[in-house]
Amino acid sequence: MDLVTGISLFIAGLLAGGYGTIVGAGGGFIFVPALLILFNVDPVLAAGSGLVIVLINSLSGVTGYARQKRIDYKAGIRIGSGAIPGSFAGVWLLQFQSDSRVFFWVFATVLVGLGIFLFIKNFSSKYNQETAAVHEGEIENSPLEYKWFLPIGLFMGILSSFLGIGGGWLLVPILIYLFRFPVHTATATSIFSLCLYTSTGVLMQVFYQNIDWAIVLWGGFGIVFGAQLGVMLSKKVSSRMIVQMLSVVLIVMGVRMYFG
Repeated sequence: MDLVTGISLFIAGLLAGGYGTIVGAGGGFIFVPALLILFNVDPVLAAGSGLVIVLINSLSGVTGYARQKRIDYKAGIRIGSGAIPGSFAGVWLLQFQSDSRVFFWVFATVLVGLGIFLFIKNFSSKYNQETAAVHEGEIENSPLEYKWFLPIGLFMGILSSFLGIGGGWLLVPILIYLFRFPVHTATATSIFSLCLYTSTGVLMQVFYQNIDWAIVLWGGFGIVFGAQLGVMLSKKVSSRMIVQMLSVVLIVMGVRMYFG
């Protein structure tokens, strides 16, 4: 790998780590598309290498969020426990990804729809005091019980390993709107749960030899610095802005999946 490519991967990792840590989605949703579109990496290698990047991102980000005491460890552990078997299933499904056009189209539609929903809800006139209170952590009662974290985690694990982009982009809205988590707690807990279940997925990717370690080396350096930058910036970013940033991520991801 030449120096220019390495520096480009470092920059991609820096951007992915910063943005991904702020919204609680890991950095894979930026890094994997960059590998596919800008560097023409094979999709299977991109997913495998991207999952390692997500793990590095989450490990770096969780140290900062732990110091800020924003993580709900009980929820994160339950999600991670459910996601670990899902990670095995996701890597196994990845071996058959060549015939998955219908899945990607359906999935892209879900992403765009969720992104538009969050965008409109966040800036609509219905952004009332109750919603604002949820965002600021004033409401703690959840309409769902914690037992639902296990099946949710299972689904997160499958998506994370299959797509190589982590599952925080979906987990964060679930924690906010279904479990009534404060936004900053939701993003931090999402990053913590990513640490647990992406480690399993990475081991599986190593077993199937789906990782380009040169990509991981250069991108990983950028991810580490970007994650710490994201933790620092998250204290200055409002809850409402975090949700808006996440909605943009979902829409961009969905549109990209329609075309590739």
